[in-house]
Amino acid sequence: MKFLITLPRVHHKIIICSLLLQAQGRAETIFNTIQHRIIILTTALSFFSSLSFAQLNCNIYKEDEACHEACLESQKAIMHYSGDEYFQKHFLKAIELCPDFDFSYFELSVNYAKRGLMHEWIKLIDKAVALAPQKHLGWRGWYHWFFMHNYEKAIADIDSLDAITKYDIGTTGDGLYHLNILKGLCYKGLGDTEKAVELIEACMMSEEYYQNSYDYLHLGVLYLELEEPEKALKAFDKQNSYNEISEGYYYAAKAQWQLGNVLEVLDLLELAQETYENGKAMQDPYRQLPDEIYQVDIEKALKEWAGKGK
Repeated sequence: MKFLITLPRVHHKIIICSLLLQAQGRAETIFNTIQHRIIILTTALSFFSSLSFAQLNCNIYKEDEACHEACLESQKAIMHYSGDEYFQKHFLKAIELCPDFDFSYFELSVNYAKRGLMHEWIKLIDKAVALAPQKHLGWRGWYHWFFMHNYEKAIADIDSLDAITKYDIGTTGDGLYHLNILKGLCYKGLGDTEKAVELIEACMMSEEYYQNSYDYLHLGVLYLELEEPEKALKAFDKQNSYNEISEGYYYAAKAQWQLGNVLEVLDLLELAQETYENGKAMQDPYRQLPDEIYQVDIEKALKEWAGKGK
C-alpha cells in the first residue's frame, strides 16, 4: 500500500464540526443543539465501539500475544495524522502481527475512503466486516450510501446488521442519521418515494427514535414528491422548530406553491435567503447531502416566482 498525504483525522469528529457550523449565528439555540449532539455522540460511542479518538483497551488481548502487540501498534497509529507515514506503518504492522485484528482494517479503510480511493477502501472494509460484522456493517452501509451512492448495497448491509442485532442498530458514524432513516434515503435514491416515506415514518414512531438534524426536512421533501403539501408543511415546521435551516423555508415555499399560496411563497423564499446568508443551511465537509440547496437555487426561485406573486 502506498503512503497517503497527511490530512487531519476528522472522520470521527464531524459531529463537533457540524455543531460549530450550525451554531454560527444561532446563539439562542446553542444549548439545545449541544444537548442533542451529546445524545448523538453517546449513541455513536455505544454502538461503534472502535472510535479511534477513544483509548483502545489492549488488555482484553493479553492472552493472545500477537494480537496484544497489534493493539499496541494501533494505539501508536492513532496518535498520528490519518494517512501519514507512521499512521500507515503502525496499522500495517498491526495487521502483520494479527491478521484477525479488525480495528486496523477498519481504520485504514476509512483513511482511503476519505481520499476517494474506494477500490482500496472496499478491500479493507470487507475484511473488517468479515471479522466483526456487528461493529462494521453499519459503517460499510453508510459509506456505500455516502461515497458510492450504491443504495442497494447500503440497504443490504443495514438489513444484515438488523438481522444479527438484538438492540437498536444505531446511527451513521457521524451521528447524523439513524440507520433506518438512512435506509429510507436509500429508497429515495432508488426512486421509491412511498417506500422511503414508509421506512422513515416507521423509524420516527419507534421508541428508540430521537430527532436528528435533517430528518423532517427529508420527510417533508418526500411528501412534496407525493404531492401532499399539507403534510410537507407540518414536517418543515418540525424541522425548523428543532434545527432552523434555509432548506426548511425553501421547500416550504414549494409546498405553498403547490397549494396556490403565491404570496406566502415569496415570504418563505426571503426567509430562505436570510437564513442561508446567516450560515443556517445543510452542510457536510465531504459531499452534497440529499435535498441540500445553494444560494443560486434560492435566487432562481425568487426570479421565477416574484412576478407571479404580484
